[in-house]
Amino acid sequence: MITRLLRRALGAAAVSTVAVLVVAGCAAEPTSADAAPQASAAPRSVEHARGSTEIPDDPQRIVTLEPLELDTAVAVGITPVGAAVASNVAGIPAYLDAEGVAPVGTVPEPDLEAIAALRPDLILGTEARHSKLYEQLSAIAPTVFIASQADPWRENAELIGEALGRQDEVAAKIASVDDRCAEIAAEYDLAGQTAQVIRPRDETTLSLYGPVSFAGSLLECVGFTTPEHDWADGLQADISPENILDARADAVFVTASDVTDAAAVPAAIAQNADAFPAVTLVDTSTWVAGVGPHGAQSVLDDIERYLAQR
Repeated sequence: MITRLLRRALGAAAVSTVAVLVVAGCAAEPTSADAAPQASAAPRSVEHARGSTEIPDDPQRIVTLEPLELDTAVAVGITPVGAAVASNVAGIPAYLDAEGVAPVGTVPEPDLEAIAALRPDLILGTEARHSKLYEQLSAIAPTVFIASQADPWRENAELIGEALGRQDEVAAKIASVDDRCAEIAAEYDLAGQTAQVIRPRDETTLSLYGPVSFAGSLLECVGFTTPEHDWADGLQADISPENILDARADAVFVTASDVTDAAAVPAAIAQNADAFPAVTLVDTSTWVAGVGPHGAQSVLDDIERYLAQR
């Protein structure tokens, strides 16, 4: 059921061409501290997965529904007022060190009422995940969608930069990632060496991340080669523990919520230690969920640390 707050938000958008959300509840005008900032210039038109959207020239109250969007905003110094989270338990990723971001449901199931209550002037989402919510989100505030979280992260970040009015800053952050990759590649000759990212799902499934996945692309960026598998669009391939030898590589990175817990290494790998001489536990929150220029630097930190210590 759509609550009174959300009904009012939807109704306000339906009768006005100006994207203003009126939050009712008392007759008094909102204070300057409570009111959403006004755009400082004429709106801009941004082309995205759902067409063209007019958005404020300098949006101030941003809600993100995809980890990449949150990461990219924080990377250029913007703290969104709200963000969908991977899970209610995980909350806002700690690696971002972003205070004051209100959770607005989960990435698969954003909370429309919570979003409306924040009075955003820009919402960033994903067509692949949030397609059915686009009209309702657009009734709350101008909404821009990337096509899919599975698309190359650099291209998605560029679109987010355009929506934020920070194209040059986002481009500089991406260039910084690529420059650092080149520096690492120059310092460590990784030609012909393979690397594999493994994410344990449960006792029966291990996900291998491919060359165009976020973490996989960064390993390739510094000079590693991803072993060949039957990748789904280059992103990932699932195997059972019985086929763990298919995941062999010169360097193996296993994602975990606690990188200090040796028990996070799958039993199938531990039982085949001779085939996996170099296994490193890495943080799931950055290697899997930390998609974006900020998270990329964290992943490169881990890669460089591994290379320096091996």
